[in-house]
Amino acid sequence: MRRILIMGATSAIAEASAREFAALGDALFLVGRNADRLGAIADDLRLRGAAQVDTYVMDARELAGYPQLVDEATRRLGGLDTALIAHGTLTDQPAAAASSELMLEEFRINALSHMVLCTELGNRFETQGRGCIAVISSVAGDRGRQSNYVYGSAKAAVTAFTSGLRQRLHPKGVHVLTIKPGFVDTPMTASFKKGALWATPSAVAKSIVKAMQRGTPVLYTPWFWWGIMQIIKNVPEVIFRKLKL
Repeated sequence: MRRILIMGATSAIAEASAREFAALGDALFLVGRNADRLGAIADDLRLRGAAQVDTYVMDARELAGYPQLVDEATRRLGGLDTALIAHGTLTDQPAAAASSELMLEEFRINALSHMVLCTELGNRFETQGRGCIAVISSVAGDRGRQSNYVYGSAKAAVTAFTSGLRQRLHPKGVHVLTIKPGFVDTPMTASFKKGALWATPSAVAKSIVKAMQRGTPVLYTPWFWWGIMQIIKNVPEVIFRKLKL
């Protein structure tokens, strides 16, 4: 039985992943902003077989609250060895491009909060000599594009941070997984036109759980996004800067 902290537990991918964890009999500590929604998810997970489910209300932007969060999760679960960091927002690029204040707020939510929590968890797991930290980044972080470069740069920071953290903690017995989803059909992307490249939260969740179990370092999900991003990353800059992406 794993003792798992899920940050951003009301997001579609996190909830789908929690259902997978529950079916395996894991103990879960759900963190999010909406107490009622957390409670409803917790009730469902108990029915699905979770060994224990606790909830904790917190805004991810409260960076000073992360040490207390990790302490509370450890206390309530009787230990902590796994975390899935899944919170975030989909940035309004034109608005963020027009406002440095909004740009900073988006970076706080989509990058800095992840880094702070990873630091707290990494230090805790390093001390105990085991653990798994799974962090949702994005394929958007592989190369900045005019359509979403504020969001993409935040995710690029998460990708670089978890890469370094993984290298640091690997000798200590701690697994760090960087998750790079492509297009996922969630409430956050409800206004987008869907196509063949889109995945369901359930399919993404299954791939995340398998990657956590296997010790995978970086997960592109669905798998074909690895190939797509290799092409995009290798387009020469003289051509790329002229593209409407």
